[in-house]
Amino acid sequence: MLLRQGEARSQEVDRRLACILAAIAGALNTAAFHAVGFFSANMTGNVSSLSDHAALGDWWVSLFYLSIVLAFVLGASVSTLLINAGRRRNIRSIYAISILAEATLMVLLGGAELLIPSMARGPVLILGLSFLMGIQNAVVTRISDARVRTTHISGMSTDIGIELSMLFDIARGRERQAEAAPYRSKLRLHVQTVLSFLAGGIAGVVVYQAIGTRLLFATAALLFMMAGQAILRSRAPVNPFSVQ
Repeated sequence: MLLRQGEARSQEVDRRLACILAAIAGALNTAAFHAVGFFSANMTGNVSSLSDHAALGDWWVSLFYLSIVLAFVLGASVSTLLINAGRRRNIRSIYAISILAEATLMVLLGGAELLIPSMARGPVLILGLSFLMGIQNAVVTRISDARVRTTHISGMSTDIGIELSMLFDIARGRERQAEAAPYRSKLRLHVQTVLSFLAGGIAGVVVYQAIGTRLLFATAALLFMMAGQAILRSRAPVNPFSVQ
């Protein structure tokens, strides 16, 4: 799932990667909101809240929302720089290495949450998770040539509406030059991604209520497994007929 890029990837591999990472993003985003009342991956909502508080003159709160957005952007930037460097060096496993870096930083964030004073835990958790979600979203966007997003629910909901309407017009014979199969495939991808984000969000709150901050370690373990398997496969001879 983390080796082939762009057109070399199958639709099934895209769906699997999207569902797993969207579920992780949903779990962390919702658990963070449940814990401290802020979203770490919802940049639309964060920018809207930034605008609202700025208009009311709540400058300190506005600055915190701005910090969340900037942390997300910084994470995406760092991820992209890492990926670019790896691709220039023909490192086949660079996307897996990026996910491995996300998992490592998540462990460090979990450790910080256990060690720092309770008053600082909320801001550290949100800013840290926002940075990590930026990393993750950039990885999946780059590896899929922007076909897959794991946190952009507004965009995927728009795509679902477009695809449903296109399929409706194709079924009525109004779009004679269009084929239904690509739209069905994209519709399946986006619906499954949104449902995975939803399911991950529900699971994230339930698990957080049971084990608290250790949810970060559990999520990191899953990312470690994904990245580790891909890195091991990258060392094997390339099979042009394999799906990765």
